[in-house]
Amino acid sequence: MTEIETGATTTTILTVEQQHLAEQLALEPGESFPAVFSTPWLLAQIERTAAKALHPLLQDGQLSVGARVSLEHVAPTRVGGEITAYARFVGTEGSLFLFDVWAEDKAGLIGKGTHARAIVPKAAVEKSAGKRHSLTSNN
Repeated sequence: MTEIETGATTTTILTVEQQHLAEQLALEPGESFPAVFSTPWLLAQIERTAAKALHPLLQDGQLSVGARVSLEHVAPTRVGGEITAYARFVGTEGSLFLFDVWAEDKAGLIGKGTHARAIVPKAAVEKSAGKRHSLTSNN
């Protein structure tokens, strides 16, 4: 297994498109959200970026999963804006890999927080999801 150095930082870049907007979350009559980059998509970028940092540690059949997140979305970004997400590895806590995370657009900071991920067998995650589905299907 390769190691990850404390302070190692990864990035991902995303250009905001219509599908990334908070207004896309309005599914029921009366719901209204702004036409700006959504918090769920911000979280997705943070997860992608931290997962990218762990990619060199993965062995065949493994993947990393999000285990904990604390995220502040502090500024809006419009369609066409470019988001750069950052994940800086800060250490481990048991089996968790800990990251300081933030995202920026050309005007500056749009979000910041912390994120923890675990490396697990892909088959185990899918098996667990299958068991949970079986429990809910029988009720």
